[in-house]
Amino acid sequence: MGHKNKLSVIAVLLTLFICGTMLMEHWKSQNAAVETILYWGSTGSKVMEVQRKLKQWGYYDGPIDGIYGAKTFEAVKLFQRKNGLKVDGVVGPQTAAALGITLNDTSTSYQPSRGGGTSSSGDLYLLARLVHAEARGEPYIGKVAVAAVVLNRVKHPAFPNTIAGVIYQPGAFTAVTDGQINLAPDEEALRAARDALNGWDPTYGALYYYNPAKTTSSWIWSRPVHIVIGNHRFAK
Repeated sequence: MGHKNKLSVIAVLLTLFICGTMLMEHWKSQNAAVETILYWGSTGSKVMEVQRKLKQWGYYDGPIDGIYGAKTFEAVKLFQRKNGLKVDGVVGPQTAAALGITLNDTSTSYQPSRGGGTSSSGDLYLLARLVHAEARGEPYIGKVAVAAVVLNRVKHPAFPNTIAGVIYQPGAFTAVTDGQINLAPDEEALRAARDALNGWDPTYGALYYYNPAKTTSSWIWSRPVHIVIGNHRFAK
């Protein structure tokens, strides 16, 4: 191999290494933006820290077991209500700061939107993860529609008023229950979430959706369906 060919190979390998490093850092920063919250179903030492604080201040009377269940969820909401925070039952950076704890070194990277306002990159990525988990295999418009339902709930007084609060509301989405919410979204899911955040709502205000071939809820069938997109029926 000639000297010039060797230099070309080295240059290509160096370029690939730099690109790979940049992609890895991007992936890590995107995941950090979502993972730095605690919600129903979370477990571990940070949950125990939250429970200790809430118990110390009289908001929580359950065990310090590191399991974010019903009692912890209700205690967090009570704490948020009493301290003028957005009441969604999710321990994000603002609630953590009020509790006097840090979630991790990147805890300030996730700033949830309030009541349908301007969304941060953390909101976008979290919404895209839900779209990827709930609407894989659906047409593109169906993916935007799933994201739009989340945003419609954020604006509705009957639901939490943050994207994280809506997504992690207990029992709201199968993808959270079965863990698929933790899958990394593809580019189409990210694009669909962005389109919904920019105002596209193919559902015309729907608050619910379901796949009639998969749903196990009898209640959802009582909701008046006003549009069908792909395999999902959308209702108010």
